[in-house]
Amino acid sequence: MRALLVVNPAATTTSARTRDVLIHALASEMKLEAVSTEYRGHARDLGRRAAESDDIDLVVALGGDGTVNEVVNGLLHNGPDPEGLPRLAVVPGGSTNVFARALGLPNDAVEATGAILDALRDRTERTVGLGLAAGTPGTEDEGVPQRWFTFCAGFGFDAGVVGRVEQQRERGRRSTHALYVRQVLRQFLEEPHRRHGTITLERPGAAPETDLVLSIVCNTSPWTYLGNRPVYASPKASFDTALDILGLAKLSTPAVARYATQLLTSTPERGPHGRHAVTLHDQTDFTLHSKAPLPFQMDGDHLGLRTSVTFTGVRRALRVIV
Repeated sequence: MRALLVVNPAATTTSARTRDVLIHALASEMKLEAVSTEYRGHARDLGRRAAESDDIDLVVALGGDGTVNEVVNGLLHNGPDPEGLPRLAVVPGGSTNVFARALGLPNDAVEATGAILDALRDRTERTVGLGLAAGTPGTEDEGVPQRWFTFCAGFGFDAGVVGRVEQQRERGRRSTHALYVRQVLRQFLEEPHRRHGTITLERPGAAPETDLVLSIVCNTSPWTYLGNRPVYASPKASFDTALDILGLAKLSTPAVARYATQLLTSTPERGPHGRHAVTLHDQTDFTLHSKAPLPFQMDGDHLGLRTSVTFTGVRRALRVIV
């Protein structure tokens, strides 16, 4: 087997020594080429190179969810082809590693590498669905290129939090759960649309859902983790179905306290709910419009402001080693 290992040298939770150990472990079982990323988008370029090659069987992403997202977008540059494209394996190296953990992999890079090697020997894998987001035709965002996501996308409040966290990291702050909590509070205090949402959800054959403040699109469950605690925004979301949506139409102080409590106590059976909550399961096609430009994020990567995003849930998009 020939494999390409895409290494993010800035991965939060792995040292250079640990990465060397992992590379040697993988190289002992396959013909391995290891490449460290050097710029934003480099992992995507490497994934595309692997997809267009004739002899790469496996791409291993060593890094956080952002690295995985780039590799996936490179692999699927010309569209999904589960049988024809190289398989994907993920070694978690970020602060949260939602995709890897949702697949059932250990959150420790060394343990995850061992699990991947066992899976390769046993030839165990699964084909997962992915989400696809693009600019909506006929809007000012229609020229925005389409992009795949592995576990979630957010339009509005939560994307604003992601943007704030990225700004803090650019200033040298470490990505910690405490940092996220602080940015949630700041986003809440400064959110201009928290009482009167600007987002409309449109889907075929259904009346639109209007005046949403927050919209979270989930491709799997949990939505994220706080330390070792899983947080379920859409408990029914799965790699085996299309996309789930959680929308909130009000973020007053009492509403935030209620929904935050529901998220922190969420379970695989029950997530946020209530009069101002919109929950939809297994949605293949829908669009989110906003009266004003709002922050947009995918897989924890802030992508700037958008006014309209069209989503597609694609079942059986990519083979993953588990």
